[in-house]
Amino acid sequence: MSTSSILSIATLGVPRIGPRRELKTALEAFWAGKIDETALRETASSLRAASWARQKGLGIDLIPSNDFSFYDQVLDTSAMLGALPPAYGWTGGPVPLATYFAMARGAQGGAIEATCAHGHAHGGDGVPALEMTKWFDTNYHYMVPEFRRGQDFSLASTKAVDEYREAKALGYATRPVLIGPVTFLLLGKAKDEGLDPLALLPGLLPVYTEVLRRLAANGAEWVQMDEPCLALDLPGAAQQALRDAYGMFARALPQLKIMLTTYFGGLGGNLGTATALPVAGLHLDLVRAPEQLEQVVSAAPQGLVLSLGVIDGRNIWRADLGRILDDVEPVLAKRGTDHVQLAPSCSLLHVPYDLSPERGLDPELKGWLAFAAQKMEELAILGQALSHGRDAVRDELREASAAIAARRHSPKVHDAAVQARAEAASADVARRQSSFAARSEIQGRRFGLPPFPTTTIGSFPQTAEVRKARSAHAKGQISAAEYDGFLREATAETVRWQEEIGLDVLVHGEFERNDMVQYFGEQLAGFAFTQGGWVQSYGSRCVRPPIIFGDVSRPAEMTVGWWRYAQSLTDRPMKGMLTGPVTILNWSFVRDDLPRSAVCRQIALAIRDEVLDLEKAGAGMIQIDEAALREGLPLRQAEWQAYLDWAVECFRLTASGVADETQIHTHMCYSEFNDIIGAIGAMDADVISIETSRSKMELLDAFTTYKYPNEIGPGVYDIHSPRVPDVAEMIDLLDRACGKLSADQIWVNPDCGLKTRGWAEVRPALVNMVEAARQARAAVFA
Repeated sequence: MSTSSILSIATLGVPRIGPRRELKTALEAFWAGKIDETALRETASSLRAASWARQKGLGIDLIPSNDFSFYDQVLDTSAMLGALPPAYGWTGGPVPLATYFAMARGAQGGAIEATCAHGHAHGGDGVPALEMTKWFDTNYHYMVPEFRRGQDFSLASTKAVDEYREAKALGYATRPVLIGPVTFLLLGKAKDEGLDPLALLPGLLPVYTEVLRRLAANGAEWVQMDEPCLALDLPGAAQQALRDAYGMFARALPQLKIMLTTYFGGLGGNLGTATALPVAGLHLDLVRAPEQLEQVVSAAPQGLVLSLGVIDGRNIWRADLGRILDDVEPVLAKRGTDHVQLAPSCSLLHVPYDLSPERGLDPELKGWLAFAAQKMEELAILGQALSHGRDAVRDELREASAAIAARRHSPKVHDAAVQARAEAASADVARRQSSFAARSEIQGRRFGLPPFPTTTIGSFPQTAEVRKARSAHAKGQISAAEYDGFLREATAETVRWQEEIGLDVLVHGEFERNDMVQYFGEQLAGFAFTQGGWVQSYGSRCVRPPIIFGDVSRPAEMTVGWWRYAQSLTDRPMKGMLTGPVTILNWSFVRDDLPRSAVCRQIALAIRDEVLDLEKAGAGMIQIDEAALREGLPLRQAEWQAYLDWAVECFRLTASGVADETQIHTHMCYSEFNDIIGAIGAMDADVISIETSRSKMELLDAFTTYKYPNEIGPGVYDIHSPRVPDVAEMIDLLDRACGKLSADQIWVNPDCGLKTRGWAEVRPALVNMVEAARQARAAVFA
């Protein structure tokens, strides 16, 4: 819907993978050597042009540029600033695409110069990828910048200027997007002990100033500077850094308008700092923190443009447009249309492209949803109503209100039996029968594992053959019996191979599973799934989050049959593999009519039923992955304990019904554990596996300080990179782990599941891992 609204409508960023994941396809073809850099860049240009055209057609006045990325916007910023670690061999000048991808994915070979034209690398020990972690409390990942004392910054990528010029040549006057300097520094990691990254700000600001100067010289009137750090508990030094940075920008470029953008929470104690900065505009997340509107309106200088983030950029539910108008109309009356903009709460990167192509959704449920395109339409409707009166969009407002009411009262949403069970589950139900020390002795006698026992996290490569068979079955091209036979053979081959290389604890490979959350959601009541609702997780990795629309229960067994078949093929322990309730919650689009804690409790009881059925079938080891537990941690520390209390209790609800001899595993990835180590201890899993290889075991420091008593599998194989680590590299990591933990606590495993890797990488890497464990076992326990 187009609009001639007097009130300006903005987006802060949009999905960049393409409506049919064209970027994923192009990236993976480039990495495989099937297309060259020119073809990759042409795909990117066409995606950007289509995105700008679509936003214009949907009524967006302030269209962003530089929100596109080949991999990650933080990595783009590192390239822009010349903030490249020495290991990648960059000595100045524009950052080559091969070097960029080496930082993202690692490179096999001693130097980046050895990489081929497609960013692949070959030979030698190679260089690992940068560390990767979660972007605030989302399921998007960014590459962590590395900082050193005396680090020089220089303009090494003009991407922001180039894409602004590209849009301008097509007739679009865009608002370029940059990650702000203070957020960038706070997101990074100091590699020199005692270094405060904020101390590097003076050397960083001239580069930012030069980028802003070039944007202004090319005609940019506004620049969006993202400082989501303003949603954190900022120390005084960080607040001063914001004053220093934006004071310098204002002095250097007084005519350039900066929209200071914060999201994922309220300003809180940073309100005074944010409203006093010399910027032209301030964006507010009024979905996560609607209560801040009145405070900010009162504190903001009259000339400051307020960008009101009223449409949820993180979830997929249709907005209550009438309520939003009730909230915004008084602000507009007070400040005028020249000093108010409407926008999503944050970038629309976190939601799928477009609801319209979805054909498999229940029609009633579909009427309750809004993806990125629909959210822009909602903004346009609000703009029309605020500029021309509600009567101008009477039908659209009536339709929106009817959908909200229908969802509120639908019997598809509510299940009285599920609600009653969740309310009746007491805290006593969430406790194991005995202490870990007692359980450990019993489990040791049952399994008789060697020191440094080896295992994997769960999944094995989802090859083209696996995906082809799944697609053929979904399309009816092969029968259920034929598909089942294919999956059984793939499982049997994987079990045999694990035995051959000497793994101690096996997994079945999860070939029947499309996704670690979707697989379970498809078998639980209260979940729905899209056909094309993809969102980017990192790089070319895309996920299709489930939609939790109603009360959750488990109608039937979900994994027991596959576990029973896999265990029948071997005498070695076979782990039962489940996804935990907190991860299912945090990796889904969650209903917003119940507290997240209540939804999680329902999921936990459903998974508990599956755990007990696995144990009844004979499973002695059951892994309940909580990869996303830390991801849900609130940004404000005052809210942490409440979240951790219910999250830990939900995990314990799933695991506490088993006997002492049943060993409960869990897995976590992409996390800084210091903040939640007490909660990890309270989870009381018998074994936890964690991602540690990229951090060189630094993440174990939290477990050491806490004196974590249970068993730990620190990852020694970075599965997010195509590199194959050699035995010596893995032994080095195990030596580091032994310096932080007791050797009898340690398991040996990859960082994460192997579904995204190929067998050509996995086979040698796991052979090396088993050999590293054997040598470490001989050295430590000789």
